[in-house]
Amino acid sequence: MFENLSSRLEGAFKKLKGQGRITEINVAETVKEIRRALVDADVNYKVAKEFTDKVKDKAIGQKVLQAVSPGQLMVKVVHDELVELFGGERSEIRFSGNPAVILIAGLQGSGKTTFSAKLAKYLKSKGKNPMLAACDVYRPAAMEQLRLLGVQAEVPVFIREGSKDPVDIANQAVKFAKTNNHNVLIVDTAGRMAVDETMMQEVEQLKKALGPSEILFVVDAMTGQDAVNTARIFNERLDFSGVVLSKMDGDTRGGAALSIKSVVQKPIKFISQGEKLDALDAFYPERMAGRILGMGDIVSLVEKAQDAFDQEEAERLQKKISKNNFDFDDFLTQLQQIKKMGNLKDIMAMLPGVGSKIKDLDIDDSAFKGVEALIQSMTPEERRNPDLLNNSRKQRIVRGSGRNIQELNKLLTQFSQMKQMMKTMNKMRSSGMPFRFGR
Repeated sequence: MFENLSSRLEGAFKKLKGQGRITEINVAETVKEIRRALVDADVNYKVAKEFTDKVKDKAIGQKVLQAVSPGQLMVKVVHDELVELFGGERSEIRFSGNPAVILIAGLQGSGKTTFSAKLAKYLKSKGKNPMLAACDVYRPAAMEQLRLLGVQAEVPVFIREGSKDPVDIANQAVKFAKTNNHNVLIVDTAGRMAVDETMMQEVEQLKKALGPSEILFVVDAMTGQDAVNTARIFNERLDFSGVVLSKMDGDTRGGAALSIKSVVQKPIKFISQGEKLDALDAFYPERMAGRILGMGDIVSLVEKAQDAFDQEEAERLQKKISKNNFDFDDFLTQLQQIKKMGNLKDIMAMLPGVGSKIKDLDIDDSAFKGVEALIQSMTPEERRNPDLLNNSRKQRIVRGSGRNIQELNKLLTQFSQMKQMMKTMNKMRSSGMPFRFGR
């Protein structure tokens, strides 16, 4: 996501490297490159021009402090303007009514149904008691898809078999939600391959009948400026309250994300990436601007870690490490918790300065599978005491895991080195010796 744009912007800022001060000439050259980068990323040309004009006006004449280079100053100016372009502040979900109804709209194939389930799981993790309503009565297997996703999210799905009236289904779902104390109802609606009058009228009728606290428009970010144009049409009819950018993990240049707020004047509320139900991120303008400019997104990374790691488990693990009792069962648990945080490449991209460095790397999300298979092929006793692993035991493990002896030996060596490092750290801590890095 935004990898090519980030790289192009980094190149633009290099034009100011070595410059002693900001001038109209060097700013103009840099802004020209920034505008090209935005247009190449499929940003609406009018939006790109307005953005770079603001950057130019703010940058020219600014005094550069001794501690700040012209390049650093330009990064700061662009960062601030990106934050404004994205909406300034995080726009939270609004909840009103009993239940609070969230209406999901968008074209067919935009990812509405998957997002509906993701949102249900997300809200459940925030202490809400959501349920889903299947109101797409046209697409074959749409209701069954939502039912299966509901099972994965552990959220009930209201389905009215045989009914072809979305408004009736939605009204019955509201009654069910009230009776069963569900305080949020997420309504998945039908889409079409393109905008048509029948679809728009149906969604308008659902809006009128339900009085939703939120109408979220889901748009496929891979469709570029078509996504922005579709959002404009939907907004004119529905006056939706927020945008969800789906498929941001695909082959997208990011133009829709950068243009849509400016064009429809509605906030981006979520970014949906991948098919896994936990692959949903609340949209924070300042964090996204930081990621685009290579500053990373440490806050989001910490939040992901907090969601993935259990406090009691962390305390239990700390006690085992302090007693030098860390074993393969503990190691396996840690791997599984890291995987909960999401796509490895996306996690690494949240680290400052890393994003542009890994854009061409193929980081395989299945990298842990071989390690997991090897550990799971060990007996409980072997996991607790790897010293038991003689040649015959090793042969049994590699046969059971489908891996090879070299991979197992490498894992055992790395695990031994890690335990030795933990032991050294414990000795330093117990002796009161401070940790020092470097000389």
